[in-house]
Parts: sequence; C-alpha cells; structure tokens
Amino acid sequence: QVQLVESGGGLVQPGGSLRLSCIASGSIFSGNVMGWYRQAPGKQRVLVVAMSSSGTTRYAESAKGRFTISRDNAKNTVSLQMNNLNVEDTAVYYCNAVPPKSEYWGQGTQVTVSS
Repeated sequence: QVQLVESGGGLVQPGGSLRLSCIASGSIFSGNVMGWYRQAPGKQRVLVVAMSSSGTTRYAESAKGRFTISRDNAKNTVSLQMNNLNVEDTAVYYCNAVPPKSEYWGQGTQVTVSS
C-alpha cells in the first residue's frame, strides 16, 4: 500500500527558510519522477519542483533560485529546502509522483509565511 507522509512545515517570517520532508512507502517512489506540489487557499494545486530518479530537476519559475529538491532513493525520501520565503509561498505542500497518482495524496504540510 502506498503512503506519502509530509512533514517540516510551519510558520516562518518572510525571508526565512524551511525544509520539508516526504517519506514514501510502497511502489510509488521507485523509478518515478517525484515532486512537490502546493495548494494555496482558494487556488488549485500546482507542481513546484520535480526530480527524476536519476537526478534531473525541473522547477517552477516561482521556485527557481530559492527552492532545492533532493531525494534519497535508498530511503524513499524526497526533501525540499525552501529559502527566502515570501507570503506568496503560503500553502499546503504535498509530495507525489509526477504526474501525480491521485489516489495517493497525503495530508500535506502547512507552510505559512507571515510577519
């Protein structure tokens, strides 16, 4: 059974940093592109950054230069280092495959950027 568990969110001031982590169980991780998505209040969920199993990355424009994705294929974990956060980064962050497996969305982790 596939399970995705995100952690690491919290409240941070503008300009601050957070590191999110996702542990994937089951078969979703192996060989798949994994990504971090976010859903801001009243908006659709969007892909922020993705990484293939070989390390190729793709970043949304909003994330370039500020966010860094990493993954540990041996531990089935994917992380997101977020620096220089701004209020527009406030959202619930989720990990999932790319394209996402809709039946495997986890609860996500809330990131709130506020002064």
